[in-house]
Amino acid sequence: MVLVFKTNIEEKQEKQIRRVLSDFKEIERINFDFEDCDNILRIESTSNISAKIINTVIKNNNFIEELH
Repeated sequence: MVLVFKTNIEEKQEKQIRRVLSDFKEIERINFDFEDCDNILRIESTSNISAKIINTVIKNNNFIEELH
């Protein structure tokens, strides 16, 4: 399952966000697209953990919105 999010995460925050998301065993791959105007975050996951990802990113003081 591929989950796609619009964020305000910047390149300098990538390592921090990867570290906090690494706690989720369902995540198989994390990809950032900083060249996109929406700073896209793509996550390959074994299940739909969108709500958990959104809560975690918000707790790290970032904006995140799931794209459908």
